[in-house]
Amino acid sequence: MTEIIGYFASIGIGIILGLLGGGGSILAIPILVYLFHVDAVRASAYSLFIVGVTSFVGAIPKYRDHLVSIQTGILFGLPSIIAIFATRKWIIPAIPDVIFSAGGFSLSKRLLILGIFAVLMIAASWSLIRGRKEVRRDDHEWRIPLLISEGLIIGSLTGLVGAGGGFLIIPALVWWTGLPFKTAVGTSLFIIGINALLGFMGDVLNYEMEWNFLLSLTGLAVLGIFIGNKLQKEISAQKLKKVFGWLILFTGIWILFHEVIFIMRMS
Repeated sequence: MTEIIGYFASIGIGIILGLLGGGGSILAIPILVYLFHVDAVRASAYSLFIVGVTSFVGAIPKYRDHLVSIQTGILFGLPSIIAIFATRKWIIPAIPDVIFSAGGFSLSKRLLILGIFAVLMIAASWSLIRGRKEVRRDDHEWRIPLLISEGLIIGSLTGLVGAGGGFLIIPALVWWTGLPFKTAVGTSLFIIGINALLGFMGDVLNYEMEWNFLLSLTGLAVLGIFIGNKLQKEISAQKLKKVFGWLILFTGIWILFHEVIFIMRMS
């Protein structure tokens, strides 16, 4: 029964990406872990592929509507590509299943990945929920060193948790480059698509993939992104920001709560 729900929920991955330019992994990782019972490490790999393909497909119509900043995407994306691939290829496999154990508590790889994922979501939600006014810059001063540094940091975090990173990328693009929210959404899809797929290549070298299962979920998510793209045209950017922020906040809290209960049951 949970698997049937998971297949339907996979359409929601694409809808969220189409509407918000990020947040697909907010659904993808919980769907894979809690509905399909995929282990956290493999779920993070599958999430990169699902979100990467779906985002890349979704970026195409937004580019046609002039809602993708290629210059910003390249400056932000190139350093993050390097960081994601290195993290997935070398750092993730080097983390032991049990990092340390003291008394009745054990810090596992699962708890580390999902815990960091949840904390990042909660932190990233704050600026969007507060509803700060967008800063528009017409002089195209892109703050190149800042974008490159942020690309490296977000790339490393994206590689660690297996998330596309849109919930971190979009706030950075809006507040630091002055992109309008809907342009930040399109640019985020462009960045996520390239980053996630190249990051997934590091996993292909390390793990055996269930391609039939993976392609089935990806196809449903791609269907969802076409729905999300159509819906986005009918909703204001300010409302989208707040919805995105609250979605991130509640999902992060839920994951943290669930993992605490999981640890208590295991101990």
